[in-house]
Amino acid sequence: MEINDMNSNKPTYEVGQHVTLKKKHPCGSNSWTILRTGMDFRLQCDGCGHMMLISRKAFEKSVKGIIS
Repeated sequence: MEINDMNSNKPTYEVGQHVTLKKKHPCGSNSWTILRTGMDFRLQCDGCGHMMLISRKAFEKSVKGIIS
């Protein structure tokens, strides 16, 4: 088994993708745009434009789905 085969069940996240998170933002939106990936993710709220930095572990735990 190759190393790549072991991680094939995890989704890959790319800059520009829109994701939904489990909790809604105070503005009422739960849709976010990924601005940066790596050890930390920078996200921008699609509702109000607020930006936040979140660790990869917390991000992967809170993602509900990928929109595009």
